[in-house]
Amino acid sequence: MEMTMNIEKVGEEALSAANQVQTKFLLEHGETAYCGFAWVNVKVTRTNSQEAKELTKIGFKKDYRPGMMQIWGPGDYNGQSMDIKETGARAYAEVLQKHGFKAYMGSRAD
Repeated sequence: MEMTMNIEKVGEEALSAANQVQTKFLLEHGETAYCGFAWVNVKVTRTNSQEAKELTKIGFKKDYRPGMMQIWGPGDYNGQSMDIKETGARAYAEVLQKHGFKAYMGSRAD
């Protein structure tokens, strides 16, 4: 992937999207009791590629799997609700996808 965008702006857009959906979820449903974690994975050619280096600027780290970068709990929500975390991670990944990244949300119950 050729890096033609400003990664900081993409990160801000993704974080804003995550925060908006998390806030909306909290207002509409409250904090659900289903506890867990959510994250965003981005497939890269190599974890030392230019694309991976750009992703580290917005908080991504190397995943344990080769060719994968990951950020846990995107958004400002610090509670335990997996539903809220998933909505934020999904919105974050969708913004990255819009900018050409191979991004997707992952989650697991606690």
